[in-house]
Amino acid sequence: MNATQAHLNFFPSEHFINRELALLAFNRRVLAQAADRQAPLLERLRFLCIVSSNLDEFFEVRVAGVKEQIKLNSTIPGPDGLPPQEVFRRIGLQTHALIAEQYALLNDEILPKLRNEGIVFYRRREWGNGMRAWIKDYFLREVMPVLTPIGLDPAHPFPRVLNKSLNFAVELEGKDDYGRTGGAAIVQAPRALPRVIRLPRALCGVDHGFIFLSSILHEHVAELFPGMNVLGSHQFRVTRNSDLFVDEEEIKNLRTALQGELPQRHFGDAVRLEITQDCPEVLADFLLAQFGLGDGDLYRMPGIVNLVRLMSVPDQVDLPHLKYPAFTPGLPKVLTKRYDIFASIRKQDILLHHPFQSFAPVVQMLQQAADDPQVVAIKMTLYRTGIDSVLMEHLLRAARQGKEVSVVVELMARFDEEANLDIANRLEEVGAHVVYGVFGYKTHAKMLLVLRREEHGFRRYVHLGTGNYHPRTTRLYTDFGLMTCQPEIGEDVNEVFKQLTGMGKALPLTHLWQSPFTLHANILQAIQRETALAQAGKAAKIIAKMNSLQEPAVIEALYAASRAGVKVDLIVRGACALRPGVKGLSENIRVRSLIGRFLEHHRIFYFLADGADLLYLSSADWMDRNFFRRIETAFPILDPKLKRRVLKEGLRAYLVDNCQSWEMDANGDYRLQASKRKRVSAQELLLAELGSIA
Repeated sequence: MNATQAHLNFFPSEHFINRELALLAFNRRVLAQAADRQAPLLERLRFLCIVSSNLDEFFEVRVAGVKEQIKLNSTIPGPDGLPPQEVFRRIGLQTHALIAEQYALLNDEILPKLRNEGIVFYRRREWGNGMRAWIKDYFLREVMPVLTPIGLDPAHPFPRVLNKSLNFAVELEGKDDYGRTGGAAIVQAPRALPRVIRLPRALCGVDHGFIFLSSILHEHVAELFPGMNVLGSHQFRVTRNSDLFVDEEEIKNLRTALQGELPQRHFGDAVRLEITQDCPEVLADFLLAQFGLGDGDLYRMPGIVNLVRLMSVPDQVDLPHLKYPAFTPGLPKVLTKRYDIFASIRKQDILLHHPFQSFAPVVQMLQQAADDPQVVAIKMTLYRTGIDSVLMEHLLRAARQGKEVSVVVELMARFDEEANLDIANRLEEVGAHVVYGVFGYKTHAKMLLVLRREEHGFRRYVHLGTGNYHPRTTRLYTDFGLMTCQPEIGEDVNEVFKQLTGMGKALPLTHLWQSPFTLHANILQAIQRETALAQAGKAAKIIAKMNSLQEPAVIEALYAASRAGVKVDLIVRGACALRPGVKGLSENIRVRSLIGRFLEHHRIFYFLADGADLLYLSSADWMDRNFFRRIETAFPILDPKLKRRVLKEGLRAYLVDNCQSWEMDANGDYRLQASKRKRVSAQELLLAELGSIA
């Protein structure tokens, strides 16, 4: 155990906000985007779906963890002082309230407004004769052949229900030809079937008419039980614990172990049951018993179960005025003409700010490395990249052409394990060296190193980023990437790769801060340096941007800085355990969260440092896992011009945002920073400055 971690219990619990409740507060801010009438209508629908998707993962991981603690009869509180039983109780209260607001917004505002725009989701009572005939034909042709109804009797026990799958509990009466008396049956909707089906315009009279698969099944479920009387059909959905467990002491081969564990993820312990509002109490109790759940795990939905199924709708509707305007990412001036990426990097360090600037130069770097005869080796970390990524094709081609390709694939990237296993297999087939980092530590650092033979010997070209090597998400997430050939940074990156692929003591790095060795200590030291400067009567300032702030020792160091007079601005998108604005503790700390069109994802750490302007970009949040259980890097911006850019674009723009920024109070509540003055949106300003609206 880290020495800092061993003393966490000495920190006062009233200094911290519970992580699970902070995550629910984040989802309230996402829901507020869906409620924002200034946002395009289909984007509001998308935000509504994102809330459901976030809640799915919240239950699969966070609530599952809380329930595991309760199951073990643990009463040990977290840093916030709340025991797991109380955390679970509060989660239930707040989640039910959140869901009620979500469905009210959908049913009372968004769906009616979509209908006014010719986007209609038809309920069964609205089906005309022509529509009914088309739907029945669709059911018989596309749906019924792939359904397997399961009548519940001694020969047919309750089936294993997949995590988050759509299912129907059917109440039956009557007797079949085998003499079996009806009671209940389960119908599972195969994952291959679309959940939202588009109707021909000739049938519904609108350009964008849809029906839900659930409506089709409700209407025609009797076809599956001929001669029986269907008394009712009710949707349900179970969410399961999706964390994978791999025993470090027993494991001999991580990939083999993971391949054995992955199929079981769909059948982990149940943690939540969702049913429709009209589901009878006796049926709800029956389902809870089947899944080993209690009343506190039941969620009745005032509408369709699982709003995530609506996520595909905005992409199926070609109505630009109901979406955010399309944009073209820009390029730094050094790359605006036809460019040789390596010559450009030799000329100067290059900073890319996604999604406002294009990810294409990173792709170009890998593509050129694959084809350049002077390039002898490529090293890269892959956390989330996507199976069909163009980056993969360049890596495969480089290996086929005989270059030394070494890839650190993180097999334990949650929910991407299967894709990463496939990537590892494909790379190994063409002769690439594939390693899985260090067991027990997720490799979360984003690094690409190209070794090129040049006139005076080998030169290392490096890309370091705050986000994943995933071309699709670089158009959705805000991230920074640095391309450089500065020798000392190249040597640092090469040293980290040596740790990941080989064995031996970790050598000191010149510029990079690295988890689990120096990142935490260096962050604390930088905070303490600002504290000492303030105590000496000098100017002191900390600005940090991240996804999550949870680590108690860092939070206590920030409190000490605040008491010394250091001005601290924190931009934390998600869960923040620090309490700002507490008299005598954190009066000089301000915390804000920005929720907008793009997912805020970059991590930026700035310290005034007596005028030296110390600025680091990182893949790491300020959380226990990032400091102690992951391999992360934080890298400095050394070029003064690029440093000014990061300060301006990544920090100051967000500190003046007055339309999508939420300020946090000491209780963990947030207030939208709406202003009657001139509207300032950081994301819109950056899009206009760095990219171009189509």
